Amino acid sequence: MATLTVTERGQVTFRKEVLQHLGIKPGEKIELELLPDGRAALSAARPPGTIDGFLGLLAGKSTTVATIDEINEAAARGWAGQE
Repeated sequence: MATLTVTERGQVTFRKEVLQHLGIKPGEKIELELLPDGRAALSAARPPGTIDGFLGLLAGKSTTVATIDEINEAAARGWAGQE
């Protein structure tokens, strides 16, 4: 358990190992959920993905172009556990 000190201005500095455990990097945001009995849950704030981000994920990784039918067949095989 990590113990943190609250400054006079109400600020808290998280230790490096705590941020690493939460997967939080400098400049990222933290979500704090207030729970009953004076408790709180702390987690890394993850922005929702966008379709542009998804489409750009594989950009430049392959020169192969698949048709919609080929993509659908590959997806069906994957769901069936064949690939």
